Formats: sequence, structure tokens, C-alpha cells
Amino acid sequence: MKNLLLAALATATLFIAGCGNSSSTSDSGGAPNPISKDNGKPIRVGIVFDTGGRGDKSFNDSAWAGLERAQKELGVEPKTVESKSEKDYETNLATLAESGCDLVIAVGINMQTALKAVAPKFPEVKFATVDGDVPGDNVRSLQFKEAEGSFLAGYLAGSVSKSGKIGFVGGQEIPLIKRFECGYIAGAKTANPNVVVLPAKYANSWNNADLAKAAANVLYSDGADIIYHAAGASGLGVIGAAAEQKKFAIGVDSDQDYIQPGFVLTSMIKRVDEAVFQTVSDIKNNAFTGGVKVFDLKANGVGLSEMKHTKDKIPADVLAKVEQVKADIIAGKIQVPSKQEELDPYLAALPK
Repeated sequence: MKNLLLAALATATLFIAGCGNSSSTSDSGGAPNPISKDNGKPIRVGIVFDTGGRGDKSFNDSAWAGLERAQKELGVEPKTVESKSEKDYETNLATLAESGCDLVIAVGINMQTALKAVAPKFPEVKFATVDGDVPGDNVRSLQFKEAEGSFLAGYLAGSVSKSGKIGFVGGQEIPLIKRFECGYIAGAKTANPNVVVLPAKYANSWNNADLAKAAANVLYSDGADIIYHAAGASGLGVIGAAAEQKKFAIGVDSDQDYIQPGFVLTSMIKRVDEAVFQTVSDIKNNAFTGGVKVFDLKANGVGLSEMKHTKDKIPADVLAKVEQVKADIIAGKIQVPSKQEELDPYLAALPK
């Protein structure tokens, strides 16, 4: 028991050393919330990673890239905490808030329930949630138009598929991931109304590459030659299956084209890094406001990778059409569906 107590104290000391003590004030009513730094110490930013953690080559790594940039360019002091399971979320968020961080970032929509419980207890601390929707003057919800970027991925897949069948593997069947799926289907069918989008598979995990790989192999066996994944670290299994089957995967969140060069057709990049950096910058400039901040195609919040390893395999006219579709979405000429009740009428209105 004594050893356990010592271990707990040591852990708490590490947290405090990472973020230290700070004094801060806040305003209400949506105005910028200034943070006093009279002690001359740097802004302290804590980040709680979702399960899968750093090294997922997906949204956790993208969030870390944004904070790492803030450390280099803005001189902030970072503190990171891994979450082994969902039961860790609330404890991890509260621990960082208690230890003096000026901003605490919750990475992943599954953390929003925990943040709703924690944020009101620490009104002097600023929070940001990636993908979540958490009310509060001290919380900024960083959201993305994933369907818009996924539409481009689907349009490309529908244009270049040789088998005429494509697939999708998600991490969890939740509204967030349905946005990826619906946009992908709409884009594919816009490019080629005859393309078959096989029934989606779900790994039901963000951190089990084996399950996602097995799901992908089923889709490839059923004739798909391109599979888009939105499954966090689990999606690495889809990319591995693509290489083994000598077919294509489409990456997500970060530029994953390099993981299996030549077998990742493109990646739908979700600029979590930019959203994190902008939020930290606002903290430093006393310009933080709560509420929802949306990153869409127009704001370069989502989009396709440069396709360094595959562009030579894609016809020039297809690449030109993808760029035109991007321009049409930004101009409002194409209204991208993001849920099933929007997708069905969209597909019904397409030329047969």
C-alpha cells in the first residue's frame, strides 16, 4: 500500500511539473478571455489523447503536430497524457486542469461527455475539444466538414475504380463517422452513378488494426479495389491489407500516402493540427472565445493529399475534375450530404 501511495504521489508531481501553477481570468458573454502572465512564465497547454494515442498516424498525431508547432513558434509549454480507455478521459482532463494548464485540449469526439463534466468545474481554465460539441464560455469546439473532404475522396475513387466496386471501413458507427461515409458515397456516385459502394464495415475500435484489416479483406474479396477508412489507428490495417492485395486504400486525417507508397490512392486530410495551433495562438494573443469553430473546404480545414506516390497513375482529366468539384463545393454549387437523410435525396436526384 505504501508503494502504491508513493507511485500516486510521483504521478501527481509529474503532472504539476508539466504544467505548473498559473493565474488566469475569464470574461463571460463570448468576449475574448485574457490570460494574465505577469509571472513571465510561458503559456501551458495540456493535451489528452484519445485511445490509440500518439503514433496512430491519424488524428492524435495531427493534434500533436499542431501543439508541437505551437511549442516551436509560440514558445508554449506542452503536457501530454495518453488515454488507455474511455474511463480515463475525465480523470486525465481534470488532472491537467488542476495542475495549472492554461488550455486543455480533448482529442476525439468520445471525450465530449467527460469534458462536459470537467469544464464547468474549472471556469478559469480554457478547453478545446476536437470533434466534440461542448457548451461553455471556456470551451471551444473544433469541428470539421469531413463530408466535404470525403466527397472529393469518393469522387476520385468513383472516377478511377477499375472493378466498379469500392468500400468503406469506419472505426465506430457514430454520426461523426457517418459524415465521412455519406460524403464518400455521394462523391463516388456523382463521378460514376454506376459505381457500387459495398455495405460499410466497422471495426468498432480506434486502435485495433487487425479488426480493420479483416474488414478490408472482406471488402476486397467482394470486389472492391479501393477502400476509404475513417478508423483512426485501426485504419492502418486497411492500408496494410491494400498493400498485400495490391489494391488501393484511402487514408484519413493525416497524409497517410507514405505508409504504403503506391497503395494509398490519396488521403482525406483533416487539419486538426491547424485547428489546435490556431486555438493555442488565440490563447497567447488573449483572443480565445468559446463556442463552435468550423474548419471546412473553403478554410482549408479538409482536403486531399498531394498524392505524391499515385498522381502519375491518375488521368490528368480526372485530377482536373476533382479540382473543379472542389471549386463547386466552395462556391456552394454542390451541397454535400453529411447524414443518411440528406444522402438519400441527393442520390435520387443524380442523373441515371
